[in-house]
Amino acid sequence: MSPSTSDRILEAALSAFASRGYEVVSLDALASELGVSKQTILYWFESKDALLSAVIERGAAELSNELELALQVDAKGFDRVEIVVRAVFRMAAQRPELLGLLREVARLGPPPAAQMTQALDPLVQRAATFLEAQMDEGAMRKSDPKLLLLAMYSTVIGMVTEVEVLRALGEETDARSLVRRRRDVIELLRSALST
Repeated sequence: MSPSTSDRILEAALSAFASRGYEVVSLDALASELGVSKQTILYWFESKDALLSAVIERGAAELSNELELALQVDAKGFDRVEIVVRAVFRMAAQRPELLGLLREVARLGPPPAAQMTQALDPLVQRAATFLEAQMDEGAMRKSDPKLLLLAMYSTVIGMVTEVEVLRALGEETDARSLVRRRRDVIELLRSALST
């Protein structure tokens, strides 16, 4: 079964917004890429902002689902952190546009960033509670769990989405490099969190 027109529009918009930036992508260009008219996009989504909102909703749901799948593994302490980091790097390899959307939405600020934050808040709260419990048990070094999450998010997302920065630093951006960066990030986090 082929994807519906609205699904095709959402997927193309996700890719375009994540790779080129929301402001740069016009509905005319998106329509041309899809082989439809601009009016077709506006039939499904009343405006470019409405399209972005739908892309954020779908992207946040997909990100949440992927992370929830990773969290089904019964693991404690740093092993659980490593599972989540591996899941994010797997998404970077398989669906880089999802992580690019996170970067772009954060850059845009409110209201798109607020929408993404609200959608992902249950995962953030769950992660903060887990980290705090692990710190209380002595399995991880004591620190502010939310600040730690922010630092972990910035480190992991930066290592998988900032391709131009990585290139400027002499890093390759191929699959082998992604695996090496994953290993390095895991070791960095392990040394930062270990008691």
